[in-house]
Amino acid sequence: MKNVVLIYLYLFCFTALAQQARITGKVIQAQNNIPILNGYVQLVNQNNKITYTDIEGRFDFQFLSPGMYYIVIHSLGFQTIRDTILLKEAEQFQKTYLLEDDAIQIPEIQITARNEVAFTTINSIDFKLRPINTTQDLLRLVPGLFIAQHAGGGKAEQLFLRGFDVDHGTDVAVSVDNMPVNMASHAHGQGYADLHFVIPETVDNIQFNKGCYNANIGDFNTAGAVKFQTKNFLPDNKAKVEMGKFNTYRALVLLNLIPKKDSMEQKHSAYIASEAFYSRGFFESPQHFNRYNIFAKYHGIVSKKTYITASISTFFSKWDASGQIPDRAVDNGSIGWFGSIDNSEGGNTNRTNANIQVTTEAGKLGTWTNQVYWSNYAFSLFSNFTLYKDDPIHGDEIHQYENRNMLGLNSSLKNDYRLFGRTLKTNVGAGYRGDFIDNIGLAHVEKREFLNDVKKGSIHENNINGFADASLLISSRLTLNLGLRYDYFTFLYKSSIDDTSSANRGQGIASPKINIYYKLTQALQLYASGGYGFHSNDARVSVYKTTQSSLPRAKSVDLGTNAKIGNKLFVNMALWYMYLESEYVYVGDDGLLEPSGSTRRMGIDMSFRYQLAKWLFADMDLNLAKPRYINLPRNENYVPLAPPITSTGGLSVKQNKWSASLRYRYLGHRPAVEDNTIVAKGYFIMDAVVNYQLNRFLFGISAENIFNQKWKEAQFATESQLKNETTPVTEIHFTPGTPFYIKGSITVSF
Repeated sequence: MKNVVLIYLYLFCFTALAQQARITGKVIQAQNNIPILNGYVQLVNQNNKITYTDIEGRFDFQFLSPGMYYIVIHSLGFQTIRDTILLKEAEQFQKTYLLEDDAIQIPEIQITARNEVAFTTINSIDFKLRPINTTQDLLRLVPGLFIAQHAGGGKAEQLFLRGFDVDHGTDVAVSVDNMPVNMASHAHGQGYADLHFVIPETVDNIQFNKGCYNANIGDFNTAGAVKFQTKNFLPDNKAKVEMGKFNTYRALVLLNLIPKKDSMEQKHSAYIASEAFYSRGFFESPQHFNRYNIFAKYHGIVSKKTYITASISTFFSKWDASGQIPDRAVDNGSIGWFGSIDNSEGGNTNRTNANIQVTTEAGKLGTWTNQVYWSNYAFSLFSNFTLYKDDPIHGDEIHQYENRNMLGLNSSLKNDYRLFGRTLKTNVGAGYRGDFIDNIGLAHVEKREFLNDVKKGSIHENNINGFADASLLISSRLTLNLGLRYDYFTFLYKSSIDDTSSANRGQGIASPKINIYYKLTQALQLYASGGYGFHSNDARVSVYKTTQSSLPRAKSVDLGTNAKIGNKLFVNMALWYMYLESEYVYVGDDGLLEPSGSTRRMGIDMSFRYQLAKWLFADMDLNLAKPRYINLPRNENYVPLAPPITSTGGLSVKQNKWSASLRYRYLGHRPAVEDNTIVAKGYFIMDAVVNYQLNRFLFGISAENIFNQKWKEAQFATESQLKNETTPVTEIHFTPGTPFYIKGSITVSF
């Protein structure tokens, strides 16, 4: 560790700013002046230089010698621009470039020695081609990420990624506009990530990574991380109405609050979005799922070098649920496939957010970004997993609840330096997150009526962190990235049942990272990544189980490639390995918040994006994994519910006024218990979407499970007891997946 620290000190202390010429610019959409994120910008002279535009559409080339330069700018879905610049000595050249809309062209993809090429490219293709209607659609844009809903629609989705049953977010860090979504020490599950407060139409882009190789991401970043960025500008006002089977309705409005002229000049932009959703659901017992969202955002230029982004949002949902039903109850005909044993399950939740971010061009210091965010969150969930196992009279229904305030601060400084004649890109930052949960508990209930407390108390959890990240562009072929992160946590839990019971604990963890990218040919990039990550433990475990780590460590490595095969096929492949110090698995919601043993995983991820014609695209993601416990005997060391194989893919059409897609998702069989004697069955489902644009109207039809397959969306091996049984039985309990479902939509822009 000392050597790593010395390397960073050397990099940051022995860099010198050169007083040379500079080219800066901005890339925006010609149609509406909206900045283009992750646009590819290449500067050609004696040595090629490459960069990507930021969220404001800006790019910057420093330390340039006088002379003639050729610049190439392109982004998928836009026409390429080429320009010639005659740069004088010490000149600060600046220009804005407008890109016209064009068809998506995979041949335009450039293979570089930069880390942005893989996930940025896949993200750009998928986001432009696939229709987005729900928050579930947003999550499914991440290659290899699977989701399952198993509690009436309002509960956060269960996630699967890289051989992990992530539960509701334990091993995937999720954020929106750099504000964390995962809830530490949550009433239902560690890392609980409920994205239902996000209105899909407000999302501008998704950034994701697999593994734990980014220094600016901390807690819950083991299997990967997903970052959602909402739009700063609305090109048009919109109103949308959706209607579907099972009495499903949705209404959406997006309105600009500042005259379009000011927005077009990029001085100020403000808009509000509102959504209302209702569905009876396809279960025999109605879900009555209601959700309401309001989101407002302002983006403005305070001065020539400072801009501010501020947003507020609020969200409320309420639902009933049929719960997870045992196989035997369906097999013996006592309930139907969409029936229930206890239909009093369900819940409600709400979240209100405020988020402010200020970015300043601080001269030679670089770009300085400061953020403050706050969330007020309430959660109430009624579940019955074991039915009548523990209480044959009243049943085993539980009530999990919490009320919390979350406060966070982030500050980072990005800059470019010269080191041995090469460009060194740095990002140094620090942050704080505090979770103040004054009422969190688990109670035994019957039909939602209180019987007795199991756990009840308050939690105060704090996380202070700092990181340093440096990318050295050694040549046009080779980039070296080094990162170091340090997090320190304090946990405090006070029980309300036992007034004398309170405990606290503090622990820190360092997480070094390394990434190497090498451009072997014009069509092939190789990369190697290694690093440490972690997921925090629940505070109620951390303060009492002092022999266990509060911050279980993950160690991971990737060996991968990005390649263009021919002119129209883009491929990303990675071999990976991960060791996890402490695994979380489903053990029932009985107040026993215990982690299990250490695990190892290895696998291969493959992503293919192919352009069959100018208007026709094919894609496929295939993910193979082998998750195992380390200290258990062979054939008794399976990780329950961790999927060994997943795959998604399909065809997408984008031509003139038409867009459409036909897609599949496949999740293979997976062990439900450590010895694989109980198996959670896999599924293969196909969905379809068709949209037609007629002037200002967009007409859409989408269908899920078009072949009406009978499938199990969420499955657990649970020990339960029916009311007429004398002994409990362990077997698969499941939530049935959506039957054939179709909905139509009309969107008008004005």
